Amino acid sequence: MAALVLFGGGGDLAMRMLLPSLYFLEHDGLLADRLKIIGAARTEESRDDYVARVRAAVEGKARADDAWSDVAWDRMEARLDYLAVDATSAESLKPLKDKVGDGACTSFLAVSPSLYARIVTAMRAAGLAEADDRVVLEKPVGRDLESFREIDDAVADAFSEQQVFRIDHYLGKETVQNLIALRFGNTLFEPLWNNLSIDHVQITVGETVGVGDRWPYYDEYGALRDMLQNHMLQLLCLVAMEPPSDLDPDSVRNEKVKVLRSLRRISHEEAERVTVRGQYVAGTVEGQAVPGYKEERGADSDTETFVAIRADIDNWRWGGVPFFMRTGKRLPEKRTEIVIQFKPLPHSIFDNDRGQVQANRLVIELQPEEDISLSVMNKKPGLDQRMQLQPIQMSLSWGQNDKDDRPPRRRIAYERLLLDVLAGDSTLFVRRDEAEQAWKWVDEVSEAWEAAGFKPKDYAAGDWGPPEAAYLLSRTGRQWNTGHD
Repeated sequence: MAALVLFGGGGDLAMRMLLPSLYFLEHDGLLADRLKIIGAARTEESRDDYVARVRAAVEGKARADDAWSDVAWDRMEARLDYLAVDATSAESLKPLKDKVGDGACTSFLAVSPSLYARIVTAMRAAGLAEADDRVVLEKPVGRDLESFREIDDAVADAFSEQQVFRIDHYLGKETVQNLIALRFGNTLFEPLWNNLSIDHVQITVGETVGVGDRWPYYDEYGALRDMLQNHMLQLLCLVAMEPPSDLDPDSVRNEKVKVLRSLRRISHEEAERVTVRGQYVAGTVEGQAVPGYKEERGADSDTETFVAIRADIDNWRWGGVPFFMRTGKRLPEKRTEIVIQFKPLPHSIFDNDRGQVQANRLVIELQPEEDISLSVMNKKPGLDQRMQLQPIQMSLSWGQNDKDDRPPRRRIAYERLLLDVLAGDSTLFVRRDEAEQAWKWVDEVSEAWEAAGFKPKDYAAGDWGPPEAAYLLSRTGRQWNTGHD
């Protein structure tokens, strides 16, 4: 019998994401019949109390998606167990090993990464790191290349690389996986996916929320390490990588590593020209007055809550194509998107109406809704002697061409990833050398900021970062996608 152990099983991530995801997988009949789910945490509570808390966390989400089933819950409840443990103590983990039994164990470390090294060492001593066992690591692993290697060396002492699953939940999103299908499942896009046809790429991850009471964590990491090092570089890799030979996990991840190795180094002389650091001050978001970061923290800080970067990939496919990335807290709207901006026509025959022909644009939206749309030019209806054009948006998302079908439930990204972990499929997970290359590049950016004395610039909450973020594009004759074109 296999077991899934959730370390930190009573915490925010487990209750908000992991356990609801497992319920939905149960509801859809996708979990193995004899899989046990064991919550493990420091809190002393009975199994019945833990199960009641899990049900409270799961039922609201399930009913909101019209997916609550007493039958499915009964099956889920029968799998659940709980044990209070000190995960850093091998002696404390021995009763957990007894609950797991002789089957393969998958351990999800939904705890602070600062505990990873001590936990995996204790797991190994307690017999929870055998050849068939697996471990899942949540980001961020470390805060720079050196600390990543320290943690990962401890993980490597307990588990082989094939047993380690470094999770980035963005890669579980349906639209991100559709990007792979779009590129490599169609002859239409791949021949155009290069510097001959594409002008530039934008990646935006905008959040309306502030840091709030998470400031002790955030003040150590900042936007660069918290978002760009993992989520955004992963999205960049999927856009920029060469076609893999197949969908074998290492085939895909080999191509992603090549992209990261091709990222141009940002020197301290270039830092101010190609990067922007910002920190929000008091302002208005969604009609509500909100405090600045320093007020939330209670003291001054040089931590960036916004970062924008121009990244260049020095290879044959992408030479001369800038990749613009921006992410921040307290922005005007919650939006995560990838914009592929194609080059304008080399010559327009529609010269009676200047500026009417717009360059094609592919927008891959991850949130608040998941959608893929392509902007193309079309003739305006009518009998006007002069042909006039207008841009139209073609949706490439599921169900847009079949209005009678009910679209599938929007899945939590962790559903896909948990299912892959249990199946041993590491395609959508980050390999060690991939994480190292990402940290190496981000460390160079951080070091360039320090060497240049580059402090965050203020931006009012509710703005799209400091004015310099707009200048990053406008000085090249480009502008950020507004989301309303």
